[in-house]
Amino acid sequence: MPCFRCGARQSDPVRGASPWKRGVRADRQVLVCPACQRSEDWTAALDRCVACGSTALICRLGEVECRACGHVRQARPPDRSGDLVTSGAPGLSEEVAAALSRVLGRGLLG
Repeated sequence: MPCFRCGARQSDPVRGASPWKRGVRADRQVLVCPACQRSEDWTAALDRCVACGSTALICRLGEVECRACGHVRQARPPDRSGDLVTSGAPGLSEEVAAALSRVLGRGLLG
């Protein structure tokens, strides 16, 4: 899953806690990369708990739960009209094709 702000993808994890943060936006789980976390307003685009206002939310099994106060609510059905990433970053399939092309030294069809 890419960063919802810039489209960066996670690399292989290093031992220990991940520097990537989770959040919920439009009732969907999203990730925020370390570079975007340096922005002052990175939490402004995340959903907030209706009970306490925290952005420490997780989305699972059709529910959104606040990790700060424990409030649970039903998630809205997902809007499939577009991706949350608006940066124009390539999708995973394009990244894989480009990596294969670099490694193999030729196009996928050549």
